[in-house]
Amino acid sequence: MISFLLSLAVLFAGYMLYGRFAEHIFAPDDRVTPANEINDGVDCIPLKPWKAYLIQLLNIAGTGPIFGALMGACFGPIVFLWIIFGSILGGAVHDYMCGMISSRHSGASIAQLSGIYLGKVALYLMRGFSVLLLLLTGTVFVTSPAALIARLTPEALNSTFWIIVILVYYLLATILPIDKLIGKLYPVFGIVLIVMAVSIAGGILFLPEYQIPEINFQNLHPNNLPAFPFMFITVACGAISGFHATQSPMIAKCITTEKVGRKVFYGAMITESVIALVWAAAGVAFYGTTQMLNETITDLGQSGTVYEISKTLLGNIGGALAVIGVVICPITSGDTAFRSARLILAEWTGLSQKEIRNRLLLTIPLLGIGAVLTQLDFNVLWRYFSWSNQTLAMISLWASTAYLMKHGKYRYGSLLTALPAVFMSAVSMTYILMADEGFKLPGMIAYPAGILFALACGGFYAFKLTGTLKNEMDSK
Repeated sequence: MISFLLSLAVLFAGYMLYGRFAEHIFAPDDRVTPANEINDGVDCIPLKPWKAYLIQLLNIAGTGPIFGALMGACFGPIVFLWIIFGSILGGAVHDYMCGMISSRHSGASIAQLSGIYLGKVALYLMRGFSVLLLLLTGTVFVTSPAALIARLTPEALNSTFWIIVILVYYLLATILPIDKLIGKLYPVFGIVLIVMAVSIAGGILFLPEYQIPEINFQNLHPNNLPAFPFMFITVACGAISGFHATQSPMIAKCITTEKVGRKVFYGAMITESVIALVWAAAGVAFYGTTQMLNETITDLGQSGTVYEISKTLLGNIGGALAVIGVVICPITSGDTAFRSARLILAEWTGLSQKEIRNRLLLTIPLLGIGAVLTQLDFNVLWRYFSWSNQTLAMISLWASTAYLMKHGKYRYGSLLTALPAVFMSAVSMTYILMADEGFKLPGMIAYPAGILFALACGGFYAFKLTGTLKNEMDSK
């Protein structure tokens, strides 16, 4: 329990201290934001800071910090360390930089920003990669809530029925102005989400039969999966997630001043990490051993595991409230996943999004592909989503590093994003080389290759940094 409480304290301290450091490096000012400069009545609309924060939180807090945290808890309490430091040093910095840089480029997508700072190859790569990730995200966030709702409703209202209902909602959320549906529902959903997290935390803290183990460095995964890189891929949304790079630009279109960026972007990520920490702690405390937790996830699935924990800890009423919160999480990320995909395609094609006809022209094919993907196995989709997610985070961090260097933050400022970028380069490359959905190479090959790839990326950064410093000295 002490480790859990200390972890919460560290996350809060990280927001107050490291968040301010990130803000200092970026140096927000009083320039006009897209919400005020463009204000198109559809995507660029001024929102109050508290509303922008809640929308950002619900955009990024899909099933990742819940399902991913439970699966990550199979490694044991070592997962707490990844959630804490991955978020403070990586994920929150990643979200903040993506949102703030986008704000300075009229709300441009991460694909567009990658093209500006990493070149045309990165532009086309990230366009395709981002849309693919968003489709996978939207699909994952259709199937998981549908399965959970089906458990709470009559048998006739099965998963297929709820998939159709959710897709219809996604259509409306994707094409309507952001303040009409999302802006009105998300504040209410945000309160439910916070109540859910607090309720689960209260259950594992104050019911004497549950004990949260203390942090240790032992890998307790029952299938002997190596913590590196598998834990760092499994727990994505609670620590660092490339999906957030597609969401931050959407809210960057709605903030009215750059000076609220730390609260909206960095703060939302820290809040999501609290949710992930609660569910990781619940997983290891409720089942007692990682073996039991892993077996339950295998037998009941992630949705079933969440339902069992929620109902047992909080009873029927509290359990229903907690499950509603868990349903809200993925749905409020799935809708904005499709919305973000529409915006990227709009950038790509040059289609104006003021006309609803153009919005439908892009949205309907996206939802159609998503409907087809729902027929695939959820676990397979999740694995590909997880790797794509972390690879996008790696690229986004390198694009942020290039931005900082270009804008004079090349001495120590660019290390803010370069260091987590190097780490995620190693994680992403090692995972795809080792994983079953990748090349299935043995660790004796995958580990050195992943490290060499990260060193090569870091070496190129050091080469550019040295060149920049030399030019500065020569100019003097």
